[in-house]
Amino acid sequence: MTTASHPAHHHAMGLTLHNTALGVGIVFLLVGVLGFIPGITTNYGAMTFAGHESGAMLFGIFQVSILHNIVHLLFGAAGLAMARTGRMARLFLLGGGAVYIVLWIYGLVINQETAANFVPFNTADNWLHFVLGVAMIGLGAWLGRDAMDETTSRKAM
Repeated sequence: MTTASHPAHHHAMGLTLHNTALGVGIVFLLVGVLGFIPGITTNYGAMTFAGHESGAMLFGIFQVSILHNIVHLLFGAAGLAMARTGRMARLFLLGGGAVYIVLWIYGLVINQETAANFVPFNTADNWLHFVLGVAMIGLGAWLGRDAMDETTSRKAM
């Protein structure tokens, strides 16, 4: 019987539900801050509050606006706050991943040159949203089994 894929065996490596949600939150905070730094964000002077007209590009690749950066900061803060308990960390990863899958679909179906692209997104953002969504859902489901096991064992007592 092989149990090496169970999350409990990855605690020694540091891959836990709590620190994964914490790490994801920190990355989103960092990305939100970097979006406000000229040089890291190219065409910084062309950044608008929102809308597809924003010409600012994080790392010269991902279209950002002030609203887009604020969303990253808020999402990161949510990750830090929700990483405190296994149940909430799992919810952050699964729910946040679902939000990113919805954003990916939204970015694919809208015309990027219209007011519907209010955040804004470009093609690179869309595919990053897909990768983030799949990764967050996968990590939440895989590592979240421990949180579900704890909840089930508490209810059985």
